[in-house]
Amino acid sequence: MNFSLKKIGPGLLFAGAAIGVSHLVQSTRAGADFGFGLIWALLLVNLFKYPFFQFGPRYASATGESLLDGYKKLGKPVLVAYFLLTFGTMFTIQTAVTIVTAGIAASLFGDLFSIETWTVIILAICLLLLLVGKYKLLDRLIKIIIITLTISTITAVCFALYNTSQAGSFQQLLPKNSIEIAFLIAFMGWMPAPLDISVWHSLWTIEKKKSSGEFSPKSALFDFNVGYISTIALGIAFVALGALVMFQSGETFSNSAGTFANQLLDMYTKSLGNWAYVFIGIAAFTTMFSTTLTTLDASPRAMSKTTQLLTDGTLKKGYLFWILVLTLGTIVIFFFFASEMGLLIKFATILSFLTAPFYAIINYILISSKHTPQEWRPSKGLHILSILGIIFLVGFSIWYLSY
Repeated sequence: MNFSLKKIGPGLLFAGAAIGVSHLVQSTRAGADFGFGLIWALLLVNLFKYPFFQFGPRYASATGESLLDGYKKLGKPVLVAYFLLTFGTMFTIQTAVTIVTAGIAASLFGDLFSIETWTVIILAICLLLLLVGKYKLLDRLIKIIIITLTISTITAVCFALYNTSQAGSFQQLLPKNSIEIAFLIAFMGWMPAPLDISVWHSLWTIEKKKSSGEFSPKSALFDFNVGYISTIALGIAFVALGALVMFQSGETFSNSAGTFANQLLDMYTKSLGNWAYVFIGIAAFTTMFSTTLTTLDASPRAMSKTTQLLTDGTLKKGYLFWILVLTLGTIVIFFFFASEMGLLIKFATILSFLTAPFYAIINYILISSKHTPQEWRPSKGLHILSILGIIFLVGFSIWYLSY
């Protein structure tokens, strides 16, 4: 077991970044509003996004360089496009995940601190962990967080199954009106995560190679699959929690972070009993803390590398610069949009979905090109799945924009 845990790392960081708003907020809402009716959407989007996420660790472990190095080889405009897309989304994403984390912390610890204070405290803790502990601490910490998250979530689902008297319907549904379709796009936009996490994963894979001395392509793909399957399983678990506890309850969720967190924990407690509060509270907080921590590391890491490649290394201490910019930017946005959590999350998730075709196409071109060693280019099956995935992502985006 110890041997296996040493071999994995970036895959769990991927899971830590992915299992956040998409699971706790969007999947729970999918279950609350549609029962088990959107499981098809969860499985379909995970299937079609799979190759493009997998190409991150595949390319990094096979070549010893990140996807960003590969993007530069495809042409500087690709790297510039990545820089602009990331700069345009990273503050919104970080604010969205931090607001939810702060809301849950405030709900769990009562009136100890305000939401505003919790936001600053959580960002400060994450900043300290990353600047002092660096990648090695992040790698160790995420294993504890994901194991805690998995146990607490599964326990909560077992509570829900034991306590529910109604049989859940597994009839699959297709949203019809504009509000339902907007939710479907938001749900699939961050399920299991935005596609730019493939870039983060490639950077974590390089760090893993540096810290462990060896991280072969086979190890990297096994590690990725462990993380990816975990995100799917926990996505279904959160849909189940929403369906078993909240479906047809008549409750509507608030757009305020603090109120939303209170509603979420209160509904579980009322339906499942006080014993469930601890497990739901731990599951909810670890879900969001892991996302806040990993995104605060990944976006600055990616922006630092991008800046370095674009300026030929003229910016010194790029990681420190970008992590401070992101932290301060998140706090500023938070104080303007704290009461509009729902709107912020919807904006971030829809933006992520609409940028997905860019990452899918670029990752596919790079992994199939001469820049990737022949033996680690995709198999025929993976080629077919990639093409189908690109058609799905482009088609879905066009459908949404023209609706």
